[in-house]
Amino acid sequence: MTSAQRPSSASGLGEAAAGAARLEGVDESTWLDVIHKMDEVYSQLVADEVALEEKNAELEQQQQFIFSLLTAMSDVLVACNEQGLIEETNAALCELVGRSDAQLRGMPVASLMADDIGVERLKSVMETVAARRGAVIEADLRDAQGQPVPVDFNCTPRLNSGGQRVGHVFVGRPMGEIKRAYHQLREAHEALKRTQQQLLHSEKMASLGRLVAGVAHELNNPISFVLGNVHALQRYTERLRSYLDGVHAALPAPEQARLRAKLRIDHLLADLPSLMEGTLEGAQRTADIVQGLKRFSAIDREERERVDLNAVVERAIHWVSKGTAPRFDVHWQAGPPCTVLGSAGQLLQVLMNLIQNAYDAAVGDKAGDRSAVKAERPALWIDLTAGEHQVTLHLRDNGPGIAPEHLSRIFDPFFTTKPVGTGTGLGLSISYGIVEQHGGQLTVENAPSGGAQFHLQLPRAA
Repeated sequence: MTSAQRPSSASGLGEAAAGAARLEGVDESTWLDVIHKMDEVYSQLVADEVALEEKNAELEQQQQFIFSLLTAMSDVLVACNEQGLIEETNAALCELVGRSDAQLRGMPVASLMADDIGVERLKSVMETVAARRGAVIEADLRDAQGQPVPVDFNCTPRLNSGGQRVGHVFVGRPMGEIKRAYHQLREAHEALKRTQQQLLHSEKMASLGRLVAGVAHELNNPISFVLGNVHALQRYTERLRSYLDGVHAALPAPEQARLRAKLRIDHLLADLPSLMEGTLEGAQRTADIVQGLKRFSAIDREERERVDLNAVVERAIHWVSKGTAPRFDVHWQAGPPCTVLGSAGQLLQVLMNLIQNAYDAAVGDKAGDRSAVKAERPALWIDLTAGEHQVTLHLRDNGPGIAPEHLSRIFDPFFTTKPVGTGTGLGLSISYGIVEQHGGQLTVENAPSGGAQFHLQLPRAA
């Protein structure tokens, strides 16, 4: 009976009660109490029905929420009972193994494994997993094409309301995609390392090119001198041979005298000592240059030795001035020996880089202002401050300085303000790394008097 079918007023109840009383001989008040009780019971039933419908709706929403979560999971999920029979799966597992949820329900979870090893691991973890703790296993599932797929499973116990274990839940992530992604990442990393090594080699070759330019200029004079003397000695040898041929032919004394005068033998004999001395001096100068170069040529050498920083600075100034910066005024006065511990070749690379950059900055500024070119040549001031525990070199040029927005990026790899094709942007970055490897620090700022100023700090050798 619905609410529309119930008596709508007290008069209706009264009439019903009166009729019942006449039929049954029961008084009216008794029937009214019965009817009121029935009405209360019915109202409670209606209220319970409404609450039940609300609970059913809420339960349906929760089930839909759980289903949406299971569907959205990229990891595979399978729940089984204590006997290992599948009770619940998710869409990721169904898609992986190529079977529907209905087909999987009731199957042994071990049937999903691709080999006996996976089955044994599964059984072992189901037998040994604690009531409230999980375990991790690696096993291969058989996919829809029958191929093994490595999966990293996390196995946790499934408990009932009383805290007793009633099954297990396996959540796993297929490792095939991850392994492929890792393989691609490793290949990309190796390619990046090769590119980095090529760029570093390119920058080192650029530094070597500047060094070679200076060496070539330095060697040119003594070698040219030696070559000139050798050509003169070759001509003198021909004249001596002609004279000796006449002597051996037993020419008369007057003929020998005329031949001696014609070949200028006396002048030749007087000139020979100076020619030999000049040739030896040129050869020794060449040997000295090569020997000095050998001390600084091992740019990649990792050994640490005691190095006089004054000698490194002088050598760097020498090679840059003789090579790529012949019209560069470098103001430097060597002081007492100042020893640091490091690689002479690597420190030479740093100093040559800083000096070359100073020249490029100064020339670039003057190239844009012709009046400035006439007024002032590119210049660099180098000062050395020696403390008890560290040495600091200050290098200040008369260029335009560094833009404020570039100061924080000046040591970043590949950052350069030079035109395309004139710089790799790695010189200062490599120099910064070399100084750090030596336990020092390389910083830069704009000098108050103008230009850029680099500070190179190195620990003193004990």
